[in-house]
Amino acid sequence: MTDSDDRLFSGISHSRTADEVVQQIELLILDGVLRDGDRLPGERDLAQSLDVSRPILREALKALEGRGLLVSHHGGGTFVADIIGQVFSKPIIDLISRHARATRDYLEYRRELEGLTAELAAQRATDTDKALLSRIVEDMRRAHATAHPNEELAADVEFHNTVGEAAHNIVLLHTMRACYRLLSEGIFFNRKAVFSLPNAREQLLAQHVAIHDAIVAGDPAAAKTAAQAHIDFVMAAVDESARADEWGRVSKLRLLRRDAGQTLAKGGRGGSTAKTDESS
Repeated sequence: MTDSDDRLFSGISHSRTADEVVQQIELLILDGVLRDGDRLPGERDLAQSLDVSRPILREALKALEGRGLLVSHHGGGTFVADIIGQVFSKPIIDLISRHARATRDYLEYRRELEGLTAELAAQRATDTDKALLSRIVEDMRRAHATAHPNEELAADVEFHNTVGEAAHNIVLLHTMRACYRLLSEGIFFNRKAVFSLPNAREQLLAQHVAIHDAIVAGDPAAAKTAAQAHIDFVMAAVDESARADEWGRVSKLRLLRRDAGQTLAKGGRGGSTAKTDESS
């Protein structure tokens, strides 16, 4: 067990029942401290951290599994279950992914949520929240400087997740996490395509810095404006990326048609010459 795990779970100070263990772990999941896929410490270490007997711990873990909050893999440990899931059912995701206008509606929805989230974060962020945001921005600067787009994309998602945590609204936190999952899976648009547009990486970095600065300064209005301006830019970039893809598709079709036409023309000339020679 790591030192961070040891600090994460605190000893049960009352009657040391399974219900109290359940409540502590539930709150860690509810508050977003424990995330989907996080592995819990081993039974002995966790029982020691919680200051409960192993039979009480097993009872608590079984109850949490029954509620769908934990999953156990035989011989592999106990993990936080996929509690976020999807905002939409798979059939509706498949449906909207086939229609381009869903992308704009999704971004419009995110624009309002991002604005509210940043606004609340500027009002409620703790010193620890602000320090973490600053650390992530430094990660973004480093990834940008070394031209590592995958690291930039990962830091992008982590930044928005951290803003969601700094808003200290549980429902908003889990809603936003579900939205980012759709985004990271490329349901609505290809984020890498947006990053590849000229100067997009520089502008995106500057936008994230602006959101960070407003939250750290405790300026809710500026944070909301910066967050919504960021989504406005993404919306425009998605449109531009889609246009570029369409232009590229049409250009390739024209080239194929041109090459095919030239081949037919050469074949026609060759056939005509052969016929003339034969007739002479």
